[in-house]
Amino acid sequence: MKPALLLTSCVLLLGACRSQAPRYPVAPVELSGDTVQDNALLGFGPDGVRELFSDALETSGRFELVGDEVPKKARPWRLSLEVPFTREVLKDGNPHSFAEVGANLSLERFGGAMPQRYEVVGLGEAPVQEDSQEGRRAAMRAALESVLRQVTESASMQLAALERTDEALVADLRAADARMREFALRTLAERKHPAAAPLLIERLKDTSDADAVRRTIGALAEMKAKSAVPALIDLARGRDSSFLQEIVFAVGEIGGPEAEAYLYTVAQGHDTPSVQAAAQQALDTLYASRNHATVEARGQGHADP
Repeated sequence: MKPALLLTSCVLLLGACRSQAPRYPVAPVELSGDTVQDNALLGFGPDGVRELFSDALETSGRFELVGDEVPKKARPWRLSLEVPFTREVLKDGNPHSFAEVGANLSLERFGGAMPQRYEVVGLGEAPVQEDSQEGRRAAMRAALESVLRQVTESASMQLAALERTDEALVADLRAADARMREFALRTLAERKHPAAAPLLIERLKDTSDADAVRRTIGALAEMKAKSAVPALIDLARGRDSSFLQEIVFAVGEIGGPEAEAYLYTVAQGHDTPSVQAAAQQALDTLYASRNHATVEARGQGHADP
């Protein structure tokens, strides 16, 4: 094959692959937070941020912006973008300061069996090449463009994970890309796949990020992962009463003999009345749920021929 013909074939093949990739319908982007309101470091306001983000979505080739009036069956994703900070920082051994911009992107979709909600985060940075207001604004804009590309790509990866099979997601848990591993784990946990529980339990050992720990506890409770109960009991030791109550309710949600024994002990003997009350409430809910399940099982048994 001639070189020119080979090049043409490759270009056509690449275009075909891109056209076959799913495009996700998204409604007009919502912006939140004070950082996007006439930010002096950026040099422009919300409309400028929204325009840059729309460009990032369109350039990715994975998203299709739709109007407010769309058929319900289309179920567009609603995106909410927050820019929690814009800042200038120094790094050891580097003569330049750096512009940094953080972004949190929430993806929500309604109209199905249950609402879907996911969140991705990013951090963009760029060196300040010129020590002037214009130089700082140029660096801040470059950092903003970088983080918007990041969250756009992460959003695409998260939505792609929702369409993958369990087997493919389990394989993704060993991917080199940390984001792919994270989105695979999220999706498997949402599906209550047993492969997710050991990895989530392992995450409980890292208590440096309280919000991440809470999300992990919530995922394990949603999965009703009984193997997580011992780790949650260990995590409860030495915690303040507020966090301990969260663990108590999660243990009650999971259930099982070990959970029941732990809740009974806490309800009877903990020093803090609010923790005792939470444990008793979780225990009562656990008993009620178990009794309801027993009655349902007996009813189904009588209905069988």
